[in-house]
Amino acid sequence: MKKTNKKSIFKSIADVFDKYIITPITKFIMGFSNLFKSNKKGIERVLMNKQSLLIISLIAAFLIFYTVDQKTTTLVDNSAEVLYNQPVRAIYNEELYIVEGVPKTADVTLIGRKWDVYLAKQYPADEITLDLQDLKPGTHRVATKYKQQVSSVEYKIDPSIVTVVVYEKMSANRELTYDVIHKDRLDTKLNIESVTLSRDNVIIKGAEYKLAKVASVKALIDFDNLSNPKVGSVTMKDVPLVAYDQEGNVLDVEIVPEKVDATIKLSSPSKTVPIKIETKGSLDNKAIKSLTSNVSSVTIYGSDQALEDIEYVTAQIDISGIKGNKKYNVNLKKPAGVREMSTTKITVNMVVDNIVTKEIPDVRINSINLASGLKVQALSKEDSSVTVIISGSESVIKDIDSSKINAYIDLADLSVGEHEVEIKVTGNDNKITYTSKTKKVKVRISAE
Repeated sequence: MKKTNKKSIFKSIADVFDKYIITPITKFIMGFSNLFKSNKKGIERVLMNKQSLLIISLIAAFLIFYTVDQKTTTLVDNSAEVLYNQPVRAIYNEELYIVEGVPKTADVTLIGRKWDVYLAKQYPADEITLDLQDLKPGTHRVATKYKQQVSSVEYKIDPSIVTVVVYEKMSANRELTYDVIHKDRLDTKLNIESVTLSRDNVIIKGAEYKLAKVASVKALIDFDNLSNPKVGSVTMKDVPLVAYDQEGNVLDVEIVPEKVDATIKLSSPSKTVPIKIETKGSLDNKAIKSLTSNVSSVTIYGSDQALEDIEYVTAQIDISGIKGNKKYNVNLKKPAGVREMSTTKITVNMVVDNIVTKEIPDVRINSINLASGLKVQALSKEDSSVTVIISGSESVIKDIDSSKINAYIDLADLSVGEHEVEIKVTGNDNKITYTSKTKKVKVRISAE
């Protein structure tokens, strides 16, 4: 195809040369000869005239000068053009060897007459080559080659010499795992329940030193390539594989096969839990009579494992210095492991009342965080129970008894012996303030 085009161009040039130069000159000579024959006497008179001879001489001199000048220009009018970033191809047995050091591109400078260089640019060689076919494993300096299709044009390659390293190609088996990327593209209500690849192992090929660096081979499951995934199984075709070293850097090794299929099972685990309203700070000589919200429960989404231990979702309000009723717009706190909630904001109404106090006697004292192999005993009857003072709205505290109060001592890091420990009191109603009338009790810790 290229040879045909080349011939066509030269034929076009020849046609132009014949039409505009050779043919007109030939016609002029023939016409002048006929004129001389038909009007010989008139021509003689013109030639005998000094002014006519001067004009003819000037014309002849101009034509000779122009012809010589054009020829000189043609002889010295050389040009140089650079073909940047030409592809470089190494020729070797790719089944047996790995080659490093081959540049992706090189620059070629074409040198010759302008027209020849122009033709060479129109019909460049397909690529620059490195012939490595006869080389054995090791380091070699090899000349780059460029096949120029216009023989009158010279060329220079940069780089002209390339240092390459030839390695024997080795192979090894590796377990295939997977990584999920662009997981944020997945609906937050969906959970990846399982991933199954079409094969468990792959073959890696390359230089021995590179194969030794391969820590893992992974299929990159890209959720950016899935449109509108839903609950159920979805299959991704032609998932690319990548080899990594210990630091997570991508390694340039051949992986066979290059791609696998992956089946992803998607689920949407959910759980509905109550909303627990927590308070921060304290009221100014007032008590909370009621705390109500426009939403009492919320549906949360996440993995089964994450949802298992979640019993409620909290909403916190700051009651510091508040003297009257107040409405709060509150953001729900998302528990760890939860990806999505059915609602994220609620409205909380707080109604306040006058403070009333009440004493609850004989609240049993429990113990927590006692080390294994030890037991605890109160030193007296007074050390086994406590009176608790509760404060709050009358309507809230009127039905509170000892069963709704938790008094306890924390025995963490305590060993065998007698100890005086602080009493702590809690309750299940955050509208009430709990205070132990006795601050500390004495206990004895002994071995079982």
